[in-house]
Parts: sequence; C-alpha cells; structure tokens
Amino acid sequence: MPESLTSLRVDCRHFRGHMPCRPHKQHGVHCSFCSYYEPTQERILIIKLGAIGDVIRTTPLLHPLKKQFPQARIYWITHTPEVVPKQVDHVLRFDSPGCRVALQTAFDLLINLDKDLEACSLAAAITAKEKRGFILQDGHPWPADERANEKFLTGLFDDLSKAVSKSYLQELFEIAGYVFQGEKYILDPCEDGYQWEIDRTRPVIGLNTGCGGRWTSRLWAEENWRQLAQRLLQSGYEVLLLGGSQEHEKNSRLAQQSGARYFGHFPLQRFIHLVQQCDLVVTAVTMATHIAIGLNKKIVLFNNTFNPHEFELYGLGEILQPDFDCDCYYAVECPNNCMQYLRVDAVFASCTRLLPITA
Repeated sequence: MPESLTSLRVDCRHFRGHMPCRPHKQHGVHCSFCSYYEPTQERILIIKLGAIGDVIRTTPLLHPLKKQFPQARIYWITHTPEVVPKQVDHVLRFDSPGCRVALQTAFDLLINLDKDLEACSLAAAITAKEKRGFILQDGHPWPADERANEKFLTGLFDDLSKAVSKSYLQELFEIAGYVFQGEKYILDPCEDGYQWEIDRTRPVIGLNTGCGGRWTSRLWAEENWRQLAQRLLQSGYEVLLLGGSQEHEKNSRLAQQSGARYFGHFPLQRFIHLVQQCDLVVTAVTMATHIAIGLNKKIVLFNNTFNPHEFELYGLGEILQPDFDCDCYYAVECPNNCMQYLRVDAVFASCTRLLPITA
C-alpha cells in the first residue's frame, strides 16, 4: 500500500521532509513499518555563532542537554557548521536560509550564548517556550533571564571580568542552567585519510605560530619560535609548524632556518587532521587551542591578555604567561610587547615536562 501523509512519522529523528531519510536509503523501509523509528519530543536551539574555537568549546553543553532531554531534536545555528558535532540533528548556517528555518520553527528551549547584536536579535525573534542566555531588548543585548546576569556584567566591565575565578565552561553551563562537572569537548575526528610525512618514531610537537589577525598582542617573536623548534629537534622531538595563510611566509622561513617540518596551510578539516598527528601543541589562545583540547592533545598555552581562569585544559597541559605584570587585558595591541617576557627556556621546559622522551 502506498505511503500516505497520515502515516508519516514526522516526529522521528530521521525524518527530513525534503529528502528520503537515511534508514529508507539504506534499508528501503517506510514509516508505517520501520524498526528504525526514533521518536523525538522537545526541539532545542543553540545559538553560538562566534569564532571556530568558541564553537568548539561550547560543545560540552551537549552532554547535559542530551542527558536531560534524551529525545530532543537539537538544532545549532553558527558561522562554522563544520565543527558542530554530528550528534546535533540540524546544523544551520547563520545566513538567510538558515535563519529563515529557525524563524519558522517553534522551539521548546532556545539557548543563545553570544552577546553580539545579530545573535541577540535572532534569539529575540525566534519562537520558543523558554529562552536562556541573551536576547535583544530595546535595541541592545540583554540577559534572557537572571542566570545570564553575571556573564553579561563581566562583558561590560574589565575589573569585574578580571575578578572572575570561574572557567568559561562553568559560566557557560550556569547560563544554560547546569553545573559544569568536567564534561569534555566533542570534536569529531577528521577521517579523510590525509597522508603526512612525519617521523612517528619520535614524539610529535606542533608549534602553532600565529594568533589570528586581530589580537597581535598575543604574538610570540619569530626568533623565539626558531629557537624553540631547534632545541626540540636537538632533543629528539619531531616538530611540525602549524598555522594559516597569515603564517605561511613565517612558517616557511622557520622551516628553512630550524629544520622543522612545514606542510603548508589548509582548509579547516585538513588542519584538524594535521593537529590529530601531534602529541602536544604549543599555541597562543586561538582556534588551535580548542582543536587541540577537543582532540585530547597535550597543550602548552600562551596567555597574556585574558583571565587565566577562563581556560579549562582538563589536565592536558599548562598555561604560560609572560614574566611581566602587564595591563594589556583584552588589548588588540600590547604597549609593552609583554610576550617578549615569555622565555624560550620556560616553554621548552614545559614541553619536555608534559611530553618527556622515554628510552
């Protein structure tokens, strides 16, 4: 008997509406007699647009959401769908088509974790029974409820932000209505089968030499990277240079001067795959930080402009800061170039401590 509209199980997690579902494509089943039927109840939307690293470090929130709402259909809207875990049912790009889908869907719970105008305006316009995080009110961002009050205020005043002793994830979980209990990042590994010429008989350390174009206050001098690479190579480590297009010329020079390996700069998924090859990553606070943590890599993290309590390393590494009391908090450029006071000796010692070479 042909399938009818009344027999469709639109509450099934596999139902798409615009195309055949996966069980039908794989097994030829129809809704009426499908053993793969997985009913859903609540619809939950997460809005986290931000930088790639911020999207990755928001993924631990999926753990308590899945626990509290095991039959929920979860949506996520973002600028970078590539790093949203596959366990999210609907990943929407923050563009006109994606926003239209969100605006035409009624949600049980909306969690907006971005305080910028575009995210807050979307959160305010979407229909949801309950909203947490931030919305737009009278033309400016505002807490959706009292759980977001503290995080909202710390974003307005540097002295309050500096006084925070909670990690970003503790704050994030509080905004969403949970208590952080060490839930891990969820970053799907890249399985594209890339081949890298790496000496795997030695421990592999990746040196991520950039920090993005905006926050140049976090840059460590090129000469420091050269010295560190040479010392690590002399001590028996395999050293890879990591970075994007902005670091290409620098990394090319460093490879020639130090002997470290540099394969070039790549699209996001291949960069993730390259970080997978490392045992330890040395990096400033940037996208690579959260990729490394998401892949459970050991990490040496440079920090000079942020509250060090912000970072949850899960026991994977150490935070190193310049030996200089600088006031460049969240500064785009540091008037003192305080990163010059982060010594190569300290970084080298941290690397060998976290990843000792065993006979």
